[in-house]
Amino acid sequence: MATELEISDIELGRRTYRRSKARRSFALSVVSFLVFAGAIWWVLANSPGWALVQQTFFSPEHFARSFPKVLDGLWLNLRMLIVAAIGVAILSTLLAVARTLGGPIFFPIRFLAAAYTDIFRGVPLLLVLFIIGFGVPGLNPSQRIPVEVLGTIAIILTYSSYVSEVLRAGLESVHPSQRAAARSLGLSHGQTLRHIVVPQAVRKVTPALMNDFIAMQKDVGLISVLGATDAIRAAQIYTASTFNYTSYIVAGLLFIILSWPLIRFTDWYTDRLRRREQMGGAV
Repeated sequence: MATELEISDIELGRRTYRRSKARRSFALSVVSFLVFAGAIWWVLANSPGWALVQQTFFSPEHFARSFPKVLDGLWLNLRMLIVAAIGVAILSTLLAVARTLGGPIFFPIRFLAAAYTDIFRGVPLLLVLFIIGFGVPGLNPSQRIPVEVLGTIAIILTYSSYVSEVLRAGLESVHPSQRAAARSLGLSHGQTLRHIVVPQAVRKVTPALMNDFIAMQKDVGLISVLGATDAIRAAQIYTASTFNYTSYIVAGLLFIILSWPLIRFTDWYTDRLRRREQMGGAV
């Protein structure tokens, strides 16, 4: 009958020391946070215009009144984000694959893909929104295109250029022996990309892709410049009618709540990859 291994006194002492060190670190973190927060609060509370700022930006009454309208506008941002994420995933993958094609016969495709990424990475998203939102409808004035559609197209065009470069870096980071091994097993070029190269590339650049998605979550709010009634536009309308800016705080909090889960997941996944690499390199 197998007996349980007894833990030595030295190991028990180490565990006790680590627990006590963790408790001291946690207590020190709490105290430092409270001191820092208290100092900021003291500076704000003793500012000459704090009462006016508090009434203008942090009014509980206006917070409750503007919340439903801003939340309704956020639903438009969320719908745009879902459609834009799908479009960016498809277009950026095609661009990344196009830029990694070898051989002189594919030079025109590589050139066009490189020109696309250079142009849309160089032009600010706000200008792309103006060009697409006000220029495309001018091609056929008799037919009205919803600004939500035009804004989503502008976001897809811009963010595909960023994400494609991240994916391209991931594709090029996969060792050539992986492709050679796949081709030796009889896989075609497309099968090699789909089953061997792309999965490894995406796993390596997942933290960067998540950061781009978080940035896109915020930039969907720029659709308000085209007149769409999203969360930011709803906050602007409320502010224009009440001369109170609390609705902007509501919009900001809603965008934070929308992006916070993915931010935390990105940090967790990045830390997980770091620990895995450190374990893999340990002897």
